[in-house]
Amino acid sequence: MVEPELIRAAQSGDRDALITLLREIEQYVYRTAYYVLNNEQDALDASQEALIRIYTKIQSYEEKAQFKTWVQRIVTNICIDKFRRTRPTVSIDEHNLVFLGDQSVEREVLSAYAAQDIRAAIDRLPEHHRAVVVLRYLQDFSYNEIADSMNLPLNTVKSYLFRARQQLQTMLQDYEKGGVRG
Repeated sequence: MVEPELIRAAQSGDRDALITLLREIEQYVYRTAYYVLNNEQDALDASQEALIRIYTKIQSYEEKAQFKTWVQRIVTNICIDKFRRTRPTVSIDEHNLVFLGDQSVEREVLSAYAAQDIRAAIDRLPEHHRAVVVLRYLQDFSYNEIADSMNLPLNTVKSYLFRARQQLQTMLQDYEKGGVRG
């Protein structure tokens, strides 16, 4: 994700290195916040708060953990706090459908509906289940990285993922039967 030399330079007080570091992780931080909060404005707010916290706490980062795990912990905790403070609202995302020549319009529309329904199902998960699903399947974190970033025991991460998959399967069972929402 980020070169260790850049991190060390930022920690030693090199302002340019710190700014470069923040710019390199900015999109990553926003993407994580958006996946967890599913609201653009909330994600922007959480991203800004996370970047400020990283800026002020860079000295506390220790190389015992991966930098991306440390950053992820900060972002996830901010998102969970934000989620606790406000009840989630349903946002209507604008989806631009791209119709490819080799696929039918019907398949593209059904695929877009399926993606919306999966996102809605993930949003209905309890906050810790949602966070581990986002980290595992959308950010491609390993179980150990999730455990580190959320400060949870490995078995708890596995349990959360197992329960989340069960809940998602129940919520999305119509797709297994070949049905779609109507």
